[in-house]
Amino acid sequence: MTPLQPLLLTPLADLATLALADFATQCGAKLAAGERLVTLFGRPAAATDAPGVLLTAVFQPAGAALTLLRGHGLPGSHYPSLATSFPAAQIFERELWEQTGLVPQGHPWLKPVRFEGARQEHLTDYRFFKVRGAEVHEVAVGPIHASVIEPGHFRFMCHGEQVHHLEIQLGYQHRGVEGLLLQRPAWRLTPLVESICGDSAVAYAWAHCAALEALAGQPPSPAVAMSRAIALELERVAMHVATLNGMATDIAFLQGAATYGRLRTAIINASQRACGNRFGRGWLRPGTASPVTDALRQDLLQTLNAFAPHFAEVNQLMLSARSVAARLKGTGVLTTQAARELGVTGVTGRASGVALDARCQLPGAVYAAHPLPMLTEPGGDCWARMTQRMREVETSVAWLLQRLGDNALDLAALPAPLSMAPPPLGPNTLCISLIEGTRGPVLHALETDAQGALRHYKVQGPSLANWFGEAVAVRNNGISDFPICNKSFDFSYCGNDL
Repeated sequence: MTPLQPLLLTPLADLATLALADFATQCGAKLAAGERLVTLFGRPAAATDAPGVLLTAVFQPAGAALTLLRGHGLPGSHYPSLATSFPAAQIFERELWEQTGLVPQGHPWLKPVRFEGARQEHLTDYRFFKVRGAEVHEVAVGPIHASVIEPGHFRFMCHGEQVHHLEIQLGYQHRGVEGLLLQRPAWRLTPLVESICGDSAVAYAWAHCAALEALAGQPPSPAVAMSRAIALELERVAMHVATLNGMATDIAFLQGAATYGRLRTAIINASQRACGNRFGRGWLRPGTASPVTDALRQDLLQTLNAFAPHFAEVNQLMLSARSVAARLKGTGVLTTQAARELGVTGVTGRASGVALDARCQLPGAVYAAHPLPMLTEPGGDCWARMTQRMREVETSVAWLLQRLGDNALDLAALPAPLSMAPPPLGPNTLCISLIEGTRGPVLHALETDAQGALRHYKVQGPSLANWFGEAVAVRNNGISDFPICNKSFDFSYCGNDL
């Protein structure tokens, strides 16, 4: 049986374009049937299209391949908001309204996502939700934070020390990523893609490379795909350990803070020896990946075998310490129901009992041949998010040791990049590419015109849909618990502020 692919390649001629009302109705029907809304976005019509906005919605049915709907509307047109019945749609509808002018009638929280274009001048006009009461007070944190944290504003409505409401406002960076991706030749974009979210460079690069290869009809070899998977799991290990380090630091558990920091350094230094960069930049290019020579294989095996027992030891210290349990258990609870309704994905969703992992459900060739188990935690609190990361690291390390220890696996001689003699991209085609990164699914959507040039490039990180989950989780917690809640979620600011 052919494994389900984290890809959807569709000639535009095969897509029926629905009127806006019909598009919204069919999207609602899919959501009512239990399909997950992966993304919803729009683009201005091209010269060859009917005037207005073209819409794309991608869905993931349980146990089936990705599907999509295509729609059309005029800027300023109204459609019944999906978010009134399906809260997971709220952030997509807000982004769609901000970028195209299509209005989701009845949306409960219609506010800008990134303050794009002329909206940048009105950032201070943002209307925060207010909780009224004589003893209610507001606490504002950010947008400028200490150290290297990206800009973001957190507005707390508190009664005494208890948080009643948190509103998170992002959109301070205005990098114009998607516009930049249309200004260079498609085959030369990977270095730019790797910089969209620096601690997820491998996941973003793989989604990008897979989309280009599909559009060019040049699927990567099994050896290339395996090298990419090794890079991705090393990235997952390093970044989960970085989050564990941050959590230990925030609760002043010094044994964990020191040891997790040391262990993360060992992994990212191994990535540097593999590709020349500690964060995996340069490991992937369209059509190829860094070779894993016998010497590098032994290097990675030695690093991982040294890492595993120390990681297990520090985990046991964290799990057995009463002070850690007192700070993390029952703190920042995001229930399974809330996570499902809000569309929370990735490691955060799995720590709330939501079994979503593209490596298991859309495995492609590599993860179908060498599967990983679906891991979840039921608690949904900071403790569950810590435990989930520990388990995922242990599973990824075991998977890497098995792959790297397979002497029949030859990854030493890999092909040259396709950019050396770039093949043409298929014309008038839409490609959706999905890779399960450290935080969750990274989506790239590429659409070509009649000449095979990129007409539209959509990027979506997992934090876009997940930030609201943190706002819900901190309700009824003490405000002093927010730093550890924020660290346990470990969302991306820059991956949201495109």
